Amino acid sequence: MDQKRELSSIDLAALVTELNRYEGAKVDKAYLYDDDLLRLKLRDFDRGRVELMIEVGEVKRAHTADPDRVADAPGRPPNFAKMLRNRMSGADFAGVSQYEFDRILTFEFEREDQNTTLVAELFGQGNVAALDETGEVVGSLSTVRLKSRTVAPGSQYEYPASRLNPLDVSLGGFERHMRESDSDVVRTLATQLNLGGLYAEEVCTRAGVEKETPIEAATDDQLRALHDALSRIGERLRSGDIDPRVYEESIDGNGDAGGNGDGDADPRVVDVTPFPLVEHEDLPSVGFDSFNAAVDEYFYRLGNEDVEEGDAPADASASRPDFEAEIAKQERIIEQQRGAIEGFEEQAQAERERAELLYANYDLVDEVISTVREARENEVPWTEIEETLDAGAERGIPAAEAVVDVDGGEGTVTVELADETDDAADGESGANGGETTRIELDASEGVEVNADRLYQEAKRVEDKKEGAMAAVESTREELEAVTERKAEWEAEEAADDVAGNDEGDDGADDEEEYETDWLSRSSIPIRSPDDWFERFRWFHTSTGYLVIGGRNADQNEELVKKYMGKHDRFFHTQAHGGPVTILKASGPSESAEPIDFSEETLREAAQFAVSYSSDWKDGRGAGDAYMVGPDQVSKTPESGEYIEKGGFVIRGDRTYFEDVPCQIAVGVQCEPVTRAIGGPPSAIVDRAAAHLTFEPGKYAQNDAAMMAYRDLKERFADQSFVRKVASADQLQEFLPSGGSDIVD
Repeated sequence: MDQKRELSSIDLAALVTELNRYEGAKVDKAYLYDDDLLRLKLRDFDRGRVELMIEVGEVKRAHTADPDRVADAPGRPPNFAKMLRNRMSGADFAGVSQYEFDRILTFEFEREDQNTTLVAELFGQGNVAALDETGEVVGSLSTVRLKSRTVAPGSQYEYPASRLNPLDVSLGGFERHMRESDSDVVRTLATQLNLGGLYAEEVCTRAGVEKETPIEAATDDQLRALHDALSRIGERLRSGDIDPRVYEESIDGNGDAGGNGDGDADPRVVDVTPFPLVEHEDLPSVGFDSFNAAVDEYFYRLGNEDVEEGDAPADASASRPDFEAEIAKQERIIEQQRGAIEGFEEQAQAERERAELLYANYDLVDEVISTVREARENEVPWTEIEETLDAGAERGIPAAEAVVDVDGGEGTVTVELADETDDAADGESGANGGETTRIELDASEGVEVNADRLYQEAKRVEDKKEGAMAAVESTREELEAVTERKAEWEAEEAADDVAGNDEGDDGADDEEEYETDWLSRSSIPIRSPDDWFERFRWFHTSTGYLVIGGRNADQNEELVKKYMGKHDRFFHTQAHGGPVTILKASGPSESAEPIDFSEETLREAAQFAVSYSSDWKDGRGAGDAYMVGPDQVSKTPESGEYIEKGGFVIRGDRTYFEDVPCQIAVGVQCEPVTRAIGGPPSAIVDRAAAHLTFEPGKYAQNDAAMMAYRDLKERFADQSFVRKVASADQLQEFLPSGGSDIVD
C-alpha cells in the first residue's frame, strides 16, 4: 500500500492535545531546511530540549522530534528563518490549536515586546505564515494570491473557507449532509464530510455499513450507525483515550510489498494512527506511549527508507523531478475519474427510468396525487391523510397500497412502483414479486411535473458526466505532458553524460536554461491562474511589475479608491478618453517601500495607457501620457467645477512621456501558468510562447481577435490547448477598442 506522507485532520486533532503539554517552553532558535522544513528549537523546564518540526513540502507533518534524530543546522539562515529569530527568540510557547477540522495548526508565541502566531498549512501546496498581534502577515514561506484569500506580507491573514467538522456534527446535520449527496456512502464521508478515504472506510467498517451503498438506498438506521461510529471517534480524541500505532508492511527480497510479515527484508512503515484501525488489522503494528512519539518514529523511518530506496545520490534525486510518481498519480486520477463517469451514467439512467416508471403507472400515480391534493385543499391534516391511505391499503386499494411514506413537513408522498416490463419478462406481477422502485412525489404537482423533475435530475447528472469526461481528457493531457518531460529530461541527461567528461569546456553551456519548445509539444498541460486583477486590463512589465487599467468609469473609480497604494504611479493620456492606469509597487493589502522604477518600466506603463485610449480609436500612431504620484490625484474639483464619473483632478507637477507608440502585442503564455496575455510588445515578447503585434488599423476588434486566434492556433501542434486558454473572446479582452492591423 502507499506510504502515508501527510497527516490527516484526525491525526492533527490527536496531536494538538499532546503538543499543548509543552506550553511555557521558550524558543531558542528557528532553522529552515530546503524551503519547506521549519525547525523550532525550544527549552522546556521539565523536559529539557524540545525540537518542533513543521514540514509543508511533499511530506506534511508537525510534531516534536527526538533531538538525537534532528539534522545539523543548515548554513546561513534564509530571510524567513532570520525574521523568526528576531521575533521569537526568548518567546514563550503559549499553545497550539487546530483550525476547525482543517489541516491547519495555529501556534501562539508570546514575548514582552511582541507576540507572534505561526500558521502551518498542511494541505495543498503547504505553507507557513508568521503573523503579528493584529493578524497581519509578517512573512510566509509562499505568497498566495487567490480570489478567495491572500497570504502575503502586509496583508491580513485569511483562513480558507470553513469545512464541516464531522466529529461535532449533530445527527440531524449529519443525515442532511449525507442525503444531499448523489454518490455512495464511503465517497460521501470522504469528500462531503471531509474524512478522507481511510477514515471514511474505517467509519463504514465500524458501523457495519457496506461502503458502496448508494446514499439513496441507505436507511435511517444505517446513517445513525455511521453517526454513532463518528461520535465515538470524536469522543476518544477529545478525552485523550488513544492507543497510537505505527503500521508496517513486509518487503520480500525483490522489494515487493507483502504485508504478511514473512518478508526477507526489514518491513517498511506505511501508516501512523492515534488508535488501532480495523482497516489495518491485517498489518503488523508497533504501539507507542504517545501519538507524538509515534509520528516522530514514522516520519524518521519514512525519511530513511526514501534515502535507501533511491539509486541516485541525494543531490541528484533532489534535482531530478519524480516523473514516475507523477505519472502514477495521473493514472490513479484517470482511474478515479472513469469510475465517477460510470457512476454518473448509472445514476442518470436510474433517474430516467424512474421518470418513465411514473408514466408507465400514470393512472395509479395520478390517483395518489389527486387524492392527497384534494384532501389538502379541504384542509385535512397530513396525519389524517396518512391514516386514510393506510386504511385504504388494508382494504386492497392499489393506489393506497403503492404509498410507503407521507411527509407532511416536506409536502411529499413516496410511492413504490413495480417495473411491469421486467416483471413480465420474469413471469411475475409487481404485486407478487420482481423489482420495485421508490419515488418521492411532490404532492402539490401533477405526474408530468414530477416526471420532468426526474428528467431534469438525469440531465444534471449527465452534465456532471460531461464535466468528468472533460476532466479525464485534461488529465490525459497532463499525463502525456509528464511523459514527454520525462523523455526530454532523460534525453538531456544522456547528452550531458556524453559531454560531461570534457574538462576543457568553459562551463557556459551548463548554465544555459533548458527552454521547452511549446509550439512543437503534442500536449500542453493547463495550469490556470486565479489572479485578482484579471477583471481589469492588466500586464506585467518586462521588469516584473503589475500594471492595471480600468475598462470603464466604474473600474477607474475603483482602481483609484481601492487599489492605488501610496508608492504606486498614476498614468493617464493627454487625450481625453483613456483608462486610469496604475503601476503597482506591491500587491493588494501588501505593504510596500518606495521604488525607483526603471525608465523601461515607466515607458511600458505609459504605452499601455496610450494604447487603450482614444488615441488608438482615432487611428493615431502615437500619443502623449503623463505620470503623477497618488497624492496628486483627487476627486475634489475646483470651486464651481464638476467632475464626471471616472474622472479625477490632477494637481502639481507631471512627468510627461511624448510620442509613445500605439502598439499592443497579444500572445499565449505557457509557463509558469497558461493563459492569454497582452500589453506593450516589449513586455509580452519574452513571456509568450507565440505572439502577434497590433497597431491602429481597419479591422474591428472582434475580427482582429479572430485573426489572432487563427494565427496563434496554427503555430501550436496542440491546437486544442490554444482553444482552451486563448480563444478569440479571451484574446479580444487584450485588444483596444477601435480598428486594428497586424504588424508584419
